[in-house]
Amino acid sequence: MIEVLVVDDDTRVARVNAAYVEKVPGFHVAGEAHSAADALRQLETLPRLDLVLMDHYLPDETGLAVVQEMRRRGHQTDVIMVTAARDVSTVQAAMRHGALQYLVKPFAFAGLRAKLEAYAELRRTLDGGGEAEQAEVDRIFGALSAPSEPALPKGHSPTTAELVRQSLMSADGPLSAQEIAERTGVSRQTAQRYLKLLERTGRARLTLKYGDAGRPEHRYVWATRA
Repeated sequence: MIEVLVVDDDTRVARVNAAYVEKVPGFHVAGEAHSAADALRQLETLPRLDLVLMDHYLPDETGLAVVQEMRRRGHQTDVIMVTAARDVSTVQAAMRHGALQYLVKPFAFAGLRAKLEAYAELRRTLDGGGEAEQAEVDRIFGALSAPSEPALPKGHSPTTAELVRQSLMSADGPLSAQEIAERTGVSRQTAQRYLKLLERTGRARLTLKYGDAGRPEHRYVWATRA
């Protein structure tokens, strides 16, 4: 099994990402961390760790600073950045510090699964050891080139999609479009549009709330709560 540490400042997001990891054959969540200090502590204390899913925005330090400190301490654990940070300078810094992959939030399970399966394929390729001809070298580097999940449809903002996603993931129960609008600051119509997109892609689940009269209210819950 590939042992994984999931690092995210939001405990509910970390729980969802951990659930995603556990759904991919061959992977096991060894721990969750919600701060830079906690991540570094678990790197020292966990008996075995192969991969870190690293958020960038942590309460006490950045994810990249954690990766730097990992390398300074001699930890060669592999890292995949899983973050909403999308500026090119952060992506470039992640590459320079040795992150193998970079997954931008928001993403569906398929997006993370593709990255993990590509990582597993890389490990299988490297486990053979020995020397490599150019074709083998190309195959090793190509193992990380798994396609990402499709981009958002035209007219959809990644920032708004992330706001709606985070609102659903942090909720204690189903939310209506109006409640999402109030939490995110977007219009009810915009919230409804993004909720329907999340439902179509399998990331949100529609529930109905019946009142005393009239049409039932549409309410949405993050799919992993099912």
